[in-house]
Amino acid sequence: MLSPEILSLAERAEARCQKRFAEIDQVSLQNTERVLDAFRKHRVSEACFAGTTGYGYDDLGRDTLDSIYADLLGTESALVRIGFVNGTHAISSALFALAKPGQHLVSATGLPYDTLQEVIGIRGDQFGSLKFYGIGYRQVDLTPDGDPDYAAIAREAADPNAAAILIQRSRGYASRRAMTIEDIRKIAKAAHGANPNIAVMVDNCYGEFTDVLEPGHVGADLLAGSLIKNPGGGLAPAGGYVAGKKELVERAAMRCTTPGIGGECGATLGNNRLLYEGLFLAPHVTVQAMKTAVFTAALMEELSIPSFPGVDEKRSDIIQTVCLGSAEKMKRFCKGIQYGAPVDSYVTPEPWAMPGYDDPVIMAAGAFIQGSSIELSADGPVREPYHVYMQGGLTYESGKLGILYAAQELTGL
Repeated sequence: MLSPEILSLAERAEARCQKRFAEIDQVSLQNTERVLDAFRKHRVSEACFAGTTGYGYDDLGRDTLDSIYADLLGTESALVRIGFVNGTHAISSALFALAKPGQHLVSATGLPYDTLQEVIGIRGDQFGSLKFYGIGYRQVDLTPDGDPDYAAIAREAADPNAAAILIQRSRGYASRRAMTIEDIRKIAKAAHGANPNIAVMVDNCYGEFTDVLEPGHVGADLLAGSLIKNPGGGLAPAGGYVAGKKELVERAAMRCTTPGIGGECGATLGNNRLLYEGLFLAPHVTVQAMKTAVFTAALMEELSIPSFPGVDEKRSDIIQTVCLGSAEKMKRFCKGIQYGAPVDSYVTPEPWAMPGYDDPVIMAAGAFIQGSSIELSADGPVREPYHVYMQGGLTYESGKLGILYAAQELTGL
């Protein structure tokens, strides 16, 4: 049971959020209209929900969904496949579409997310990494204020061996803000201004439908993400997407399958209905997660616990960073989130060695879809400065309750 003290704090925090909630609801309305327009344009019908087996040739639902994603993300083409095992897999396929041996990629937003570091070859010595194939890596750090260094990005883009500029929209496990659509526009402008032939690629995970524009609308040449985050609407059982210029998407498809086959194959195995319905719900579900994050910011203010973004700050992803300062507090916060989950609520999260991470990671995630980050979850590497990254919430009401349980477990109120 929630204590009267926690409920009183929740009432004050929620009152603080009302103006921001109204603004976020407008984003949901506009994006829902965009989704409906795309469904009408591409004549979505019952026939699109049938699945294929085997090779998956001539899958009407799959091919139509590709076209809808391309429209919504502002790109020429898209590849939406349940065969992507996670967002890292989709992003990896996109990265391999960008460069040849002897060229290099440039990260414009500092060090990439942990699981991508082995893909690129920044750490580890994995067989088949970009480094293994002779593709190099350079990095432009953000300024001390957390902004992109546009002049440095332009200098790196002008190098004739630079094949692509990489943008990680969300913060990952870094103590920085998410990159906004305007940030992405400026990075693309700086890169293309210095080198019209360079590709600008965006890791779009956690960012879809948080704004009324997507990176493809503002100059990104390629983007990738996961279907068990925002665009799957909590219904997609697995998968990811790559979207962008047609040639680049087809190259990524050949990494996803094999050269010569590309995107022509890929059975959907009866999942099309879930992918369509999840996409239809995605603008609304994403905003439920954003509201949960805003409420978390307000409640942490009431508890004098640092977190960011603030209640009134512009958001470009669904993540709220909560600064807890110790491993024990991370455990208590995650225990409360897990208790508020509809699945495995009786489990107590413990740090463990997850594949792709150097440090033990603690994760609270009682989800209907394993690993689904659009469902309420909280996780983080157990290392200084001991931050927990909270995201998701299929409904605001359930997200709010989960955060209240976490606050009660953390504070003992």
